[in-house]
Amino acid sequence: MLAGFAFGKIMSNGITDVPGITVGHWTDRKAITGCTAILCPRGSLGGVSVRGASPGTRETDVLNPINRVEEVHAIMLSGGSAYGLGVADGAMRYLEENGIGVKVGDSVVPIVPSAILFDLGIGDSKVRPNAENGYHACKYASGDPVEQGSIGAGTGATVAKTQGTQKAVKGGLGSASIDLGDGLLVGAIVAVNAIGSVYDPENGLLLAGPRIDGTMSNSMDDLISGNSFKLPDINANTTIGVVATNARLTKAQAKRLASSAQDGLALAIRPSHLIGDGDTMFSISTGEQGNIDAFSDMNRIIAGAIQAVANSIKNAIQFAETMGGVPAVRDL
Repeated sequence: MLAGFAFGKIMSNGITDVPGITVGHWTDRKAITGCTAILCPRGSLGGVSVRGASPGTRETDVLNPINRVEEVHAIMLSGGSAYGLGVADGAMRYLEENGIGVKVGDSVVPIVPSAILFDLGIGDSKVRPNAENGYHACKYASGDPVEQGSIGAGTGATVAKTQGTQKAVKGGLGSASIDLGDGLLVGAIVAVNAIGSVYDPENGLLLAGPRIDGTMSNSMDDLISGNSFKLPDINANTTIGVVATNARLTKAQAKRLASSAQDGLALAIRPSHLIGDGDTMFSISTGEQGNIDAFSDMNRIIAGAIQAVANSIKNAIQFAETMGGVPAVRDL
């Protein structure tokens, strides 16, 4: 089921359907940038997978299964390119004020892995999400249905840039969830800022491609047949996101889940994981549901994560708004 009832709760088809996960945004619609906070319940652990060749990340090494810390307290997604990594400082301050973090003597140290996308080319490149904005996103995080489209980390996102940014289509932020039954839930949230075109994961139809003569073309074909025209320099990209489950996973399983979530990108973004992308997916296990079978249940959770990520990407495109001269699909 993509939406329905779980544990007597009406599902909203978003990552906040996973109990304990809350989401908050900070958005600057004038400068066309923003950030998104995903806060985790106590006892959560995480994983990460980086497949794009131009990533911008923070605190990813701590998620490696061979490393000591077993906790994750929030994940920050942000625009602003590498400058946007500063939002994690605000998240750490918010969490410290609330006594959340790894206990180190008399102190707490919040674990806040983060990733950024490049949106400096669409609005005011001098305005980038900062620590205060990250604090704001955490402060106003809630378990309400996730706001989608041109909001938070997806505010300045664009897609389908193989014919240049002047022919791109507006990207955005989307979320979705899957009820796997037997008490298991998977949810995802993705900020979509890809070089490639976006497709409907259910029927394979093109949703967003480079705009040419009133129609949309195929980014895959553009790249493969690049000799037919001069391909532009494509560097302002990256799709970032989080997949969460209430299943009790190990750190190794969480890493596997994050890696498999990248398949959701490949289902909906063609091509993904390019040299100018920094595609990064995080995973969160809240641990609410125990006794997970290492094979059958993990396969179900992986399949649900792939579907939730792909559906989130579709939602990001369909909810996006025209901004900065870049048209949204719903206005084409």
